[in-house]
Amino acid sequence: MRIVSYNVNGIRAAIKKGLIEWLTEYPVDIFCVQETKATEDDIDLSLFTQLGYHVSWFSAQKKGYSGVAVFSKIKPDLVQAGNGFELSDFEGRVIRVDIGDITIVNAYFPSGSSGDERQTYKYQWLKEFESYIKKLQKKCPKIILAGDYNIAHQEIDIHDPKGNKKSSGFLPEERAWMDSFLANGWIDSYRKINPTTTGGYSWWTQRFPSVRLQNKGWRIDYLCTTESLGSSIKAATILPMVKHSDHCPIVLELK
Repeated sequence: MRIVSYNVNGIRAAIKKGLIEWLTEYPVDIFCVQETKATEDDIDLSLFTQLGYHVSWFSAQKKGYSGVAVFSKIKPDLVQAGNGFELSDFEGRVIRVDIGDITIVNAYFPSGSSGDERQTYKYQWLKEFESYIKKLQKKCPKIILAGDYNIAHQEIDIHDPKGNKKSSGFLPEERAWMDSFLANGWIDSYRKINPTTTGGYSWWTQRFPSVRLQNKGWRIDYLCTTESLGSSIKAATILPMVKHSDHCPIVLELK
């Protein structure tokens, strides 16, 4: 089973840049997308259904903002939009899809880079999401948590750790949250397969076009699994050459 997580930074724009052609050439069983910035009515879903996908979609109430979707080759047994927290659900940040005994949670964590108010909300969201995922763990032992976490966990996950130690996404409190989260029964699949690899980034700022060419990036996108799936992890990779967004796809292959 090949699972891909991808912040497309607007699915309509990504489609115009060749997303469908890429999916045709690179078969994906479960495709988790963040920042759709669209409703289901905004795009031609037949582009995906013709590739054999079942579409699970959760939009933000605000048009052109946030939003998550899961495209799966197997029809889900359960689709649950939202995590039960009002602002998170208003912003369309979490969707759950159950396929057999595996639960996929696709999440778009808030960014705090726009200012103190959003950084404060980011901490609130992390606390709320942790309570949601802990409850889910008790019912569903096999979970894949895909998404843009908007946190670079370790120094090897960011090109300039010293220069960004006060930057949202690499703050001590955010990194501590990742420590706590992973210690609570989770595996960072990329680090399990690539424990010391540097330069494996999934996002590059768009402010300076040369940044991506120079690979001055951050690894803020993750495919984490509960420990019960750890022995099933076959491969975990990042695809920086795929360019429909300021992020790139990340890949998890399960036996």
